[in-house]
Amino acid sequence: MKIDAKAEMQNAISYRIVPGDPVAHLFSVVLTVPVPDAQGQVLTLPAWIPGSYMLREFARNIVQIRVEAGGKKLALRKLDKHSWQAAACHGPLTVHYEIYAWDLSVRAAHLDQTHGFFNGSSVFLRVVGQEGALHIVEIQRPDGDDYAGWRVATSLPELKAQRYGFGSYAADDYDALIDHPVEIGIFALASFKAHGVPHDIVISGQVPNLDLARLAADLKKICAAQIALFDPERRRAPMPRYVFLTTAVGDGYGGLEHRASTALICARADLPSTAAPHEMSDGYRAFLGLCSHEYFHTWNVKRIKPAAFAPYDLQVENYTSLLWLFEGFTSYYDDLMLLRSGVIDEAAYLKLVAKTLNNALRGSGRSKQSVAESSFDAWIKYYRQDENAPNAIVSYYTKGALVALALDLTIRTETSGKKSLDDVMRALWLRYGQDFYAHGKHAGKLTGITEQEAEALFDEVGGLKLKRFFDRYVRGTEDLPLAKLLAPFGLSLSDGRQKGKPDLGLRGVRNGSFCKVANVYEGGAAHRGGVSAGDLLVALDDLRVTASNLDALLSRYRVGDAVALHAYRGDVLMAFDVTLASDSVPQWSLRAESKPLAIARKRAAWLQPVLVK
Repeated sequence: MKIDAKAEMQNAISYRIVPGDPVAHLFSVVLTVPVPDAQGQVLTLPAWIPGSYMLREFARNIVQIRVEAGGKKLALRKLDKHSWQAAACHGPLTVHYEIYAWDLSVRAAHLDQTHGFFNGSSVFLRVVGQEGALHIVEIQRPDGDDYAGWRVATSLPELKAQRYGFGSYAADDYDALIDHPVEIGIFALASFKAHGVPHDIVISGQVPNLDLARLAADLKKICAAQIALFDPERRRAPMPRYVFLTTAVGDGYGGLEHRASTALICARADLPSTAAPHEMSDGYRAFLGLCSHEYFHTWNVKRIKPAAFAPYDLQVENYTSLLWLFEGFTSYYDDLMLLRSGVIDEAAYLKLVAKTLNNALRGSGRSKQSVAESSFDAWIKYYRQDENAPNAIVSYYTKGALVALALDLTIRTETSGKKSLDDVMRALWLRYGQDFYAHGKHAGKLTGITEQEAEALFDEVGGLKLKRFFDRYVRGTEDLPLAKLLAPFGLSLSDGRQKGKPDLGLRGVRNGSFCKVANVYEGGAAHRGGVSAGDLLVALDDLRVTASNLDALLSRYRVGDAVALHAYRGDVLMAFDVTLASDSVPQWSLRAESKPLAIARKRAAWLQPVLVK
């Protein structure tokens, strides 16, 4: 970044942010606009954050706001739910405002006496018309001795600050400013290099016996493997430095991608412990998969983008039918890269594939909504799921991952191993991703990929005609023929569900002393018997039902037995006559069979670890 031009510095948009009152969860922000719009400067806060496709209306967290110029207060007119216009003035415009930060997630801002975290999209007002200017942010330590040990972790380039220190940071434009989340507080820190690029791991929150050395070693393998996938010859990463910002809590899971970092939240029990240095728990494997997923987004969605996101309009929904490619394919590669990097073995990987398959087949929504439709409707359906979601929608994550798997196997089979999905991803990177940010502030040159271009690229790279595949499995709702596609690679699918096991066809969760019905699956016994989501189960044949004993109670019955089920709906006791059906929960498993050496080599060419230097 060139920040030595005097004129650019003088006209830079500048922010000062300080945890003004951690106990009240308030960030104080001062925004200075050196040359405001002569007609009255318009200021607006994004309504959503890239990577999380739901309008979140961040402006609702602005507690108070005022503007002044030359030491005098100016009028400020509210234009809409997230925009204001200051009265016309000469000289610098100063905006003072407070942000309420009590969202313990990866999407917005959180502040208390233990730490602070924020995404720029939830705290930095956009100066309309000056988005391309240099943006500078000064991050200040909160007042008081209790905060003397706090530090700053972010991938923002330092301007007048030491790394991990309070001070000034800079961004080329507003888009860059809000694409580098910030963690402030006391945190554990580890670093490693992957193909020469520095990577930092920041862990906030109390984690006894945290094994940072193991986490760094595992993440190094995963990151190096992904860099090698996209750039096998030069092995150059698309960012000069990368930061994993992780908040450890009692129970949590999630991540959000950024151009040179990721914000993560996890259960502290999922992080590796020095007390069990060689244990690969399910929780730790899932956390590594989460890290792998968000890191893969560094290429796939942060630089290779749908045309609808180039550039983003952060005030309204941005519609695309391609989230199955950007989220689904990332979900395919996140687990695959765990295997290729050597962090897990083939048996563990096959279990993860089977888990994805079972999740994708659980609900009847997959027969009603395609992954292309699911992508387009993410704003109103996937990110706003209700109790009927399994019966109405399909996940572009899970089915998208299976689409990627099917395409990978199809391309490998049809080209006799000469091409694969890896080649498609590299073609996407070379054509649409590697120069995305090289255009800098010339937003008109930013290029994303359209639905038509994506499909054409698959045909071009593989030399195949895949329109029928896309019609059936991407635009259509058919289940993918995975058993047939996996067979040439020496892998077989088998359904391990117990025949004759009785099932109510619902998902129950603990609600105090009750078992609350979270979902009723369409066509199941509960649905046919009249049970609804939200009902609190009381008794089955006069025996008390809890979240922990329901399965044990059902095990005493056979398929076809009639049972009397009682439940509270609101404050009314309801009675249902239910005929138990056969277990409908898929339990597919994936097994490697003993096959000729040629087939074993074919599978190894797909799954073998990437050479990591």
